[in-house]
Amino acid sequence: MRIITGSARGAKLKTPKGMDTRPTADRVKESLFNILGGRVAGCQVLDIFAGTGNLGLEALSRGAAAAVFIDRATADLIKENAAHTHLSAQADVRRGDVFAGLSRLAADGKQFDLVFCDPPYHKGLWERALAFLDASPLLTARAIVVIEHGVDENDIPPLQSLSLRRNQAYGRTTQLSIFQKGFEEAQP
Repeated sequence: MRIITGSARGAKLKTPKGMDTRPTADRVKESLFNILGGRVAGCQVLDIFAGTGNLGLEALSRGAAAAVFIDRATADLIKENAAHTHLSAQADVRRGDVFAGLSRLAADGKQFDLVFCDPPYHKGLWERALAFLDASPLLTARAIVVIEHGVDENDIPPLQSLSLRRNQAYGRTTQLSIFQKGFEEAQP
Protein backbone atom coordinates (compact mmCIF):
# COMPACT_ATOMS: atom_id res chain seq x y z
CA MET A 1 0.00 0.00 0.00
CA ARG A 2 1.35 3.40 -0.98
CA ILE A 3 0.45 7.05 -1.46
CA ILE A 4 -0.54 7.37 -5.11
CA THR A 5 0.18 11.02 -5.88
CA GLY A 6 0.87 14.43 -4.42
CA SER A 7 3.53 15.57 -1.98
CA ALA A 8 4.06 12.07 -0.53
CA ARG A 9 3.80 10.22 -3.84
CA GLY A 10 5.19 6.69 -3.72
CA ALA A 11 5.59 6.57 0.07
CA LYS A 12 4.80 3.08 1.35
CA LEU A 13 2.50 2.85 4.34
CA LYS A 14 2.89 0.38 7.16
CA THR A 15 0.03 -2.01 7.76
CA PRO A 16 -0.81 -3.91 10.94
CA LYS A 17 -0.21 -7.63 11.14
CA GLY A 18 -3.27 -9.87 10.99
CA MET A 19 -6.67 -9.44 9.42
CA ASP A 20 -8.28 -7.04 11.91
CA THR A 21 -7.55 -4.09 9.62
CA ARG A 22 -8.46 -4.28 5.93
CA PRO A 23 -6.76 -1.38 4.10
CA THR A 24 -8.41 0.07 1.02
CA ALA A 25 -6.84 -1.46 -2.07
CA ASP A 26 -4.74 0.90 -4.21
CA ARG A 27 -7.01 0.45 -7.25
CA VAL A 28 -10.12 1.31 -5.22
CA LYS A 29 -8.35 4.31 -3.69
CA GLU A 30 -7.17 5.51 -7.11
CA SER A 31 -10.70 5.25 -8.51
CA LEU A 32 -12.11 7.12 -5.49
CA PHE A 33 -9.66 10.00 -5.81
CA ASN A 34 -10.30 10.20 -9.56
CA ILE A 35 -13.99 10.66 -8.71
CA LEU A 36 -13.22 13.31 -6.09
CA GLY A 37 -10.80 15.12 -8.40
CA GLY A 38 -9.83 18.65 -7.39
CA ARG A 39 -12.41 18.81 -4.59
CA VAL A 40 -9.79 17.47 -2.13
CA ALA A 41 -7.53 20.54 -2.23
CA GLY A 42 -7.99 22.77 0.81
CA CYS A 43 -10.49 20.42 2.50
CA GLN A 44 -10.87 19.67 6.16
CA VAL A 45 -10.85 15.86 6.23
CA LEU A 46 -12.19 13.38 8.77
CA ASP A 47 -11.04 9.74 8.49
CA ILE A 48 -13.02 7.47 10.84
CA PHE A 49 -12.25 3.80 11.41
CA ALA A 50 -9.01 5.07 9.91
CA GLY A 51 -6.98 1.84 10.07
CA THR A 52 -3.64 2.73 8.48
CA GLY A 53 -4.68 6.31 7.69
CA ASN A 54 -4.45 5.43 4.01
CA LEU A 55 -7.37 7.58 2.77
CA GLY A 56 -6.79 10.62 4.95
CA LEU A 57 -3.05 10.63 4.20
CA GLU A 58 -3.75 10.37 0.46
CA ALA A 59 -6.05 13.39 0.80
CA LEU A 60 -3.34 15.33 2.66
CA SER A 61 -0.79 14.39 0.01
CA ARG A 62 -3.19 15.77 -2.61
CA GLY A 63 -3.54 19.14 -0.90
CA ALA A 64 -6.17 18.78 1.83
CA ALA A 65 -5.61 21.41 4.53
CA ALA A 66 -5.83 19.10 7.56
CA ALA A 67 -7.16 15.71 8.63
CA VAL A 68 -8.47 14.20 11.84
CA PHE A 69 -8.04 10.44 12.13
CA ILE A 70 -10.00 8.35 14.63
CA ASP A 71 -9.37 4.67 15.32
CA ARG A 72 -9.52 2.63 18.50
CA ALA A 73 -6.66 0.25 17.71
CA THR A 74 -4.26 1.80 15.19
CA ALA A 75 -3.55 5.38 16.30
CA ASP A 76 0.18 4.70 16.77
CA LEU A 77 0.42 3.17 13.29
CA ILE A 78 -1.35 6.18 11.76
CA LYS A 79 1.11 8.50 13.53
CA GLU A 80 4.02 6.46 12.12
CA ASN A 81 2.55 6.64 8.61
CA ALA A 82 1.94 10.39 8.94
CA ALA A 83 5.56 10.90 10.04
CA HIS A 84 6.88 8.68 7.22
CA THR A 85 4.92 10.70 4.64
CA HIS A 86 5.97 14.03 6.22
CA LEU A 87 2.32 14.91 6.83
CA SER A 88 2.31 14.89 10.64
CA ALA A 89 1.84 18.65 10.93
CA GLN A 90 -1.56 18.39 9.23
CA ALA A 91 -2.64 15.12 10.91
CA ASP A 92 -4.56 15.07 14.20
CA VAL A 93 -4.61 11.40 15.25
CA ARG A 94 -7.04 10.35 17.98
CA ARG A 95 -7.26 6.96 19.68
CA GLY A 96 -10.66 5.83 20.87
CA ASP A 97 -14.20 4.90 20.05
CA VAL A 98 -15.28 6.53 16.79
CA PHE A 99 -18.72 7.57 18.05
CA ALA A 100 -17.35 9.14 21.23
CA GLY A 101 -14.76 10.92 19.05
CA LEU A 102 -17.46 12.22 16.71
CA SER A 103 -19.43 13.54 19.67
CA ARG A 104 -16.34 15.36 20.99
CA LEU A 105 -15.61 16.89 17.58
CA ALA A 106 -19.22 18.09 17.30
CA ALA A 107 -19.11 19.55 20.82
CA ASP A 108 -15.91 21.40 19.86
CA GLY A 109 -17.64 22.93 16.82
CA LYS A 110 -15.45 21.17 14.23
CA GLN A 111 -16.66 20.86 10.64
CA PHE A 112 -15.43 18.77 7.74
CA ASP A 113 -15.66 19.00 3.95
CA LEU A 114 -14.70 15.37 3.29
CA VAL A 115 -15.29 12.31 5.47
CA PHE A 116 -13.91 8.81 4.90
CA CYS A 117 -15.60 5.95 6.75
CA ASP A 118 -14.17 2.44 6.31
CA PRO A 119 -15.31 0.31 9.26
CA PRO A 120 -15.24 -3.47 9.56
CA TYR A 121 -17.87 -4.94 7.25
CA HIS A 122 -21.15 -6.51 8.41
CA LYS A 123 -21.28 -4.93 11.86
CA GLY A 124 -23.73 -2.10 11.19
CA LEU A 125 -21.02 0.49 11.83
CA TRP A 126 -21.15 2.36 8.52
CA GLU A 127 -24.92 2.75 8.77
CA ARG A 128 -24.64 4.05 12.32
CA ALA A 129 -21.81 6.44 11.38
CA LEU A 130 -23.69 7.75 8.33
CA ALA A 131 -26.84 8.40 10.37
CA PHE A 132 -24.75 10.16 13.04
CA LEU A 133 -23.00 12.36 10.47
CA ASP A 134 -26.28 13.16 8.70
CA ALA A 135 -27.83 14.45 11.93
CA SER A 136 -24.73 16.20 13.30
CA PRO A 137 -23.26 19.68 12.77
CA LEU A 138 -19.94 18.11 11.69
CA LEU A 139 -20.51 18.52 7.94
CA THR A 140 -20.06 21.71 5.94
CA ALA A 141 -22.83 22.79 3.55
CA ARG A 142 -21.43 20.79 0.59
CA ALA A 143 -19.63 18.01 2.47
CA ILE A 144 -18.89 14.67 0.85
CA VAL A 145 -19.04 11.43 2.86
CA VAL A 146 -17.35 8.35 1.40
CA ILE A 147 -18.37 4.98 2.84
CA GLU A 148 -16.51 1.76 2.07
CA HIS A 149 -18.64 -1.28 2.83
CA GLY A 150 -19.41 -4.81 1.71
CA VAL A 151 -21.21 -5.25 -1.61
CA ASP A 152 -24.08 -6.98 0.17
CA GLU A 153 -24.58 -4.12 2.67
CA ASN A 154 -27.00 -1.80 0.91
CA ASP A 155 -29.52 -0.79 3.56
CA ILE A 156 -29.02 2.97 3.69
CA PRO A 157 -30.49 4.48 6.85
CA PRO A 158 -33.06 7.29 6.51
CA LEU A 159 -31.18 10.53 5.79
CA GLN A 160 -32.22 14.17 6.11
CA SER A 161 -29.28 16.19 4.76
CA LEU A 162 -27.17 13.72 2.78
CA SER A 163 -28.02 12.26 -0.64
CA LEU A 164 -26.50 9.24 -2.33
CA ARG A 165 -24.42 10.52 -5.21
CA ARG A 166 -22.66 7.37 -6.38
CA ASN A 167 -22.59 3.68 -5.50
CA GLN A 168 -20.08 1.37 -7.14
CA ALA A 169 -18.85 -2.17 -6.48
CA TYR A 170 -15.18 -3.11 -6.79
CA GLY A 171 -14.79 -6.84 -7.16
CA ARG A 172 -16.94 -9.21 -5.15
CA THR A 173 -16.42 -7.73 -1.69
CA THR A 174 -15.97 -3.94 -1.70
CA GLN A 175 -18.41 -1.18 -2.49
CA LEU A 176 -18.01 2.60 -2.30
CA SER A 177 -21.02 4.77 -1.59
CA ILE A 178 -20.54 8.50 -1.90
CA PHE A 179 -22.99 10.86 -0.24
CA GLN A 180 -23.10 14.62 -0.53
CA LYS A 181 -24.81 17.27 1.52
CA GLY A 182 -26.83 19.68 -0.62
CA PHE A 183 -26.35 17.46 -3.69
CA GLU A 184 -30.00 17.42 -4.82
CA GLU A 185 -30.24 21.20 -4.69
CA ALA A 186 -27.11 21.55 -6.82
CA GLN A 187 -28.55 19.56 -9.73
CA PRO A 188 -29.71 21.47 -12.85
